[in-house]
Amino acid sequence: MSMPALTVQHVDGDRFTIGIRDHLVDVDQPVSDGGEDTAPTPTELFVASLASCVAFYARRYLARHHLPTTGLRVTTDYQMGSHPARVSDVRIGIALDSALPRDRQEALLAVAAHCTVHNSLTHPPAIDIALGDSRSSTVGRVDGLGTTVT
Repeated sequence: MSMPALTVQHVDGDRFTIGIRDHLVDVDQPVSDGGEDTAPTPTELFVASLASCVAFYARRYLARHHLPTTGLRVTTDYQMGSHPARVSDVRIGIALDSALPRDRQEALLAVAAHCTVHNSLTHPPAIDIALGDSRSSTVGRVDGLGTTVT
């Protein structure tokens, strides 16, 4: 199933606006990295996407089993790696205001660990980077492994 295209438009400096359906999201870089720190970085949005997907799946599980969702929050921290530059480690915590019954804990974690973003990381998509519109076919493409293809 093909999803609607997203568009990333340069604003100025290191700032970009991402068009997602009828929503606009900005990204920038911290001042220490040459940006103006007007918005999260793409990497922060990447980690936030994973954490919010986990939260969504956790809430759906709780609601489906008529368990309280009061105070549901997901926290995360991450480490950067190099060679290549990437997020190398992500730790996610799921918390609730009330205790989750022991017999539901393992199932909640299993559901949360199979959110769409997590699945996309553990079963990576094919990535094709090309000059021109994402739907066009041009020479000089780079596949998901960084290999130039024609």
